[in-house]
Amino acid sequence: MKLAIGCDEAALDLKETIKAHLSDQTQVSVEITDFGVHAADPMDYPDIAAKVAEAVARGECERGILFCGTGLGMAIAANKVPGIRAATCHDVFSAERAQKSNNAQIIALGARVIGPELAKMVVSAWLVSEFAGGGSTQKVEKIMQIEKKYSRSI
Repeated sequence: MKLAIGCDEAALDLKETIKAHLSDQTQVSVEITDFGVHAADPMDYPDIAAKVAEAVARGECERGILFCGTGLGMAIAANKVPGIRAATCHDVFSAERAQKSNNAQIIALGARVIGPELAKMVVSAWLVSEFAGGGSTQKVEKIMQIEKKYSRSI
C-alpha cells in the first residue's frame, strides 16, 4: 500500500515513531511517501495536510496519515481537498470505524493527545481495516453528493 504521511513540528517525534513502526510491522506492506516536516522548525499544518490529501486524491498514494498537536486541524484541512474523507482517531475502535463505515482514506492523530504505543495500535487497526460496503455505501455516497453540491470547479 502506498501511504502518504506528514506532520507539523509538534508531532515530528510521533511521525518518526509511526514510520519506524510501519517499517517493522508485517500486517500490510507499505511504501511511505513522507511530506514532512523533517525538522522541528515551525510549519503551518494546513500546508502539509494539503500535500498529503492531494497525493491521496490524485491516486499517487492509497491512504494518508497526518500528525499535529491534536489531529483536529490536520483533518479539517485535509477534508477541504475534494474527494477526501479524513478522520481524527485516538482509539482503535474509531480507527476501525473510520475505514469500515466511512471509507476514510486519511486519519489524523494528535501528538499531544495520544501516546506512541496507542498510536501504533490505532494506525495498525486502520491499515488492516477494509471498507465494509453494505449500508455504509449509500451513506458514503451521500457524503460525496454533499461535497459535490457545495464544491465549485477551480
